[in-house]
Amino acid sequence: MDNKSVKVGKIGESEAALFIERLGYQILYRNWRNGKDEIDIVALHNNWVVFVEVKARTSQAYGEPWQAIDQRKQSAMIRAAEAFILQNNVEQNVRFDVVSVMVSPDFDVHIELIENAFCL
Repeated sequence: MDNKSVKVGKIGESEAALFIERLGYQILYRNWRNGKDEIDIVALHNNWVVFVEVKARTSQAYGEPWQAIDQRKQSAMIRAAEAFILQNNVEQNVRFDVVSVMVSPDFDVHIELIENAFCL
């Protein structure tokens, strides 16, 4: 991953965290890992435990950022979420949200939240 991609990713994750906090999400963890699997943000929202994937892009050349969350990525998130649920004795309902972030060349951002983007 080149420096620009890393920078865009970090901006995307920071902006996504601020965005969902303004919507009432309480962030519990950022970049929670279980082995090689990672969840960008684990949060509470209206009594739900929410596993959030953030995708940031600088162009739509390959589609919207959220379109990059393929079956392989969903499976990795589900594995990580199942581990989180077991390790933390989660009894609340859970869901997977996606925050899609477009970052312009001058670092303006456009954010889209997709609640309940896929299922466990």
